Amino acid sequence: MRFRRAQDQDTLELNLVPLIDVLLVVLIFLAATSTFVRYRQLDVSLPQAQAQVSQEAELLLAISQDGRYALNGLWLDASSGAPLRQALTGEKMDQNTSLLILADAQAPHFTVVQAMEAAREAGIHRIHFAAQAP
Repeated sequence: MRFRRAQDQDTLELNLVPLIDVLLVVLIFLAATSTFVRYRQLDVSLPQAQAQVSQEAELLLAISQDGRYALNGLWLDASSGAPLRQALTGEKMDQNTSLLILADAQAPHFTVVQAMEAAREAGIHRIHFAAQAP
C-alpha cells in the first residue's frame, strides 16, 4: 500500500503575464511623455574680438505705466503716435541709428505697438527692447 501525502491545493502561483503587461504599458507611457534633448558635445573655441565697438547713434524711448512717452529724457506732450513720429523724424539720424524702448511692465501693449509703428514710419529699422533680469 502506497500512502501519498496530500498536497496542498492552496499553493501560491505567481502569474507573470499581467505584471509584464502592466510594466510595458508604464514603459510606453514614460517613453511617450518624456522629452528627449540632444546635446551637442562639440568642443568649439570661439574667436576673441579685438576691435573697438562702433559707436551707434541710439535713441532712448521710455514708455510710462500710463502710456506717456519720453524721448531721450524729454516728455512728449501727447500719448498718441503722431507727436512721437514727428519727434523721431526730427532727431538727427543716420543708417545706424537704433531705438531702445524702455517700456514699463504695466504699460499698455498698444503704446508699445504705436512706438514701433512710429519708428518704422520715421525710418528707424533697428529697434531694441530693454528688460530687467529676474
